Amino acid sequence: MNLPNKITVARIILIPIFVVLCVAPLGLGTVTWLDSTIPVSNIIAAIIFIVAALTDWFDGHLARKYNLITNFGKFADPLADKLLVAAAFIILVEQHLAPSWVIIIIISREFAVTGLRLLLVEGGEVMAAGQLGKIKTFTQMIAIPLLLLHNWPFEWTGIRIDLVFLYVCAFFTVWSGWDYFYKNRNIFKGSM
Repeated sequence: MNLPNKITVARIILIPIFVVLCVAPLGLGTVTWLDSTIPVSNIIAAIIFIVAALTDWFDGHLARKYNLITNFGKFADPLADKLLVAAAFIILVEQHLAPSWVIIIIISREFAVTGLRLLLVEGGEVMAAGQLGKIKTFTQMIAIPLLLLHNWPFEWTGIRIDLVFLYVCAFFTVWSGWDYFYKNRNIFKGSM
């Protein structure tokens, strides 16, 4: 197994650790910041999420730079990303830190675009991530830790920067999803 794939597997292993930190009553205490009380487990989970998000970029960079792209990597890397992000968003809803309707939109788009990619692969095409999708990914990777940390370090501003990033993510989620389907609408011609 090459290094990018090992990094991907490490990211997959981090997912259950992340989940346990967020949902299990570990009794690690809390930290008070201004008017917010943040569970220590959320702080550790946010750090794990950030590390996992950075490994996503790093393993892809290594795979492309050193031509270490494998079928396992093509399968496991996007799967790890989707599992991590879906787990984080579901936990944020459970902790009442994110509105469920936004998370439903984001996760539904992931299912729809994954399905579109599968249809395109059947036809011998590959759909690369577009710029809008990259913006969506970037904003969700910022929103999730901010939400876990109860808007720290921005709480003092009185502006919910965590929710701003979440709503920007939702906007780019819808826009990029529409863009992917519009650009690949020919896949559905004659099948309805």
